[in-house]
Order: sequence, then C-alpha cells, then structure tokens
Amino acid sequence: MTNSRTDLEAAAGKLISAIQKQWHSEVGEPESAASEAIMRAAHEHLQASKSGSLATIIGTGSVSSYPGDQWVQQHPSVVPYIAALQAAC
Repeated sequence: MTNSRTDLEAAAGKLISAIQKQWHSEVGEPESAASEAIMRAAHEHLQASKSGSLATIIGTGSVSSYPGDQWVQQHPSVVPYIAALQAAC
C-alpha cells in the first residue's frame, strides 16, 4: 500500500522542514523559543491538512499570519514555503 501525500500535505511538510532549519540554527538563543512554537503550530497545520480542516484552523487569516509578520521578516528563507502552502490551500 502506498502512502500518497496531497500537494497540501507536501507543502505543509516542506514548510515544517524550513522552520526546523531556522529553529536548529537558533538553538541556545532566546529567539529559538518563538521558532519552536511556530514549528509546533506548523505541525498542527500539517495534521489539519491531512484531515481536511486546515481552513478551519487558519480561519479568515492566511498561512503567513500564524508565524507573525515579524518572525517571517526575520526568517525570509521560509517565505517561499509559506507561499507554496498558501497556494496549495
């Protein structure tokens, strides 16, 4: 039996990976706590994408709203992955 991921799940997984890279580079620094919290939220989004309830979690906002503008500005390498997840929604 094959395990096929939807485009939405794949995009969510790639965003998690990008956030994890940021978090790993910050380990031991005060800002790592924010990146870890955002990574946990991204995992919730992945689970929601698997169950078809991502729109419920995001609500009227966008994918980029959950990490917050300031965090995204400080971590521009995640922007393409946020855009890909938003496009897959």
